[in-house]
Amino acid sequence: MTGKVYLVGAGPGDPELLTLKALKLLKSADVVLHDDLIGPEILAFIPSSTRVQNVGKRFGRKGISQQEINGLLVQNALLGLQVVRLKGGDPLIFGRAGEEIEALRAAHIEFEIVPGVTAALGAAARAQIPLTHRQVASTLVLVTGHHAGADEFADWPAKIPTDATVVVYMPGHDYRSTAEQLRRAGVPEATACAVISQATSPDEQVHVTTVGELPQSPLLPSPTLLVVGEVVRLAKPAALRQDFAWYSGRTEISLTAQERAE
Repeated sequence: MTGKVYLVGAGPGDPELLTLKALKLLKSADVVLHDDLIGPEILAFIPSSTRVQNVGKRFGRKGISQQEINGLLVQNALLGLQVVRLKGGDPLIFGRAGEEIEALRAAHIEFEIVPGVTAALGAAARAQIPLTHRQVASTLVLVTGHHAGADEFADWPAKIPTDATVVVYMPGHDYRSTAEQLRRAGVPEATACAVISQATSPDEQVHVTTVGELPQSPLLPSPTLLVVGEVVRLAKPAALRQDFAWYSGRTEISLTAQERAE
């Protein structure tokens, strides 16, 4: 009897953001093939009797190919096993799930997709950045910084709407090129942006700046995410909210002593 494959999102890192369905599947799987960025706290949910294999691919580091991962999914399912392909964030957002779906369909393997909290949502929530806002951001654009396996930037929209929030996955550390690409797409230099490192983990760091000052940003530990848009001015600490132009004429926001210290 042929087994079944589950393409499961593990969320952005915080084990408490794992869905109940993902947890149930991890505890019942025969085989778990996981990304490199899946933390030990999440892997600890997997029973010791389950076969676990790291099939992660990190940018700039040689590792297992996508074709080999596809082959492992098919081979294990043909053995009648329940296979969990555990991916960081959500499988359908820059998770290469599309390639695995094609391989499973070609082999007539039954599969199911279990969504997870994507990094953009987890990072923004922890930093208290609303990705949309009625006054300034009615569009959300998700892009990736690099082509998979290529030392060049991915294709972005030629023109980014002025009311958009842009989230760049895997931006790398070439902030100067990223800033130039944003400017070419029509994003003003004064637009606020935030580099978020190791989102939702205890080691998370957030650096708030502008597109013009982005090249001078510190090189924070990977994985990082870049959020670009005026909504970033609502990020914590609360004092940043004073810079929001569309707050002019409204009641002044009073800050607590602790917020002023931040």
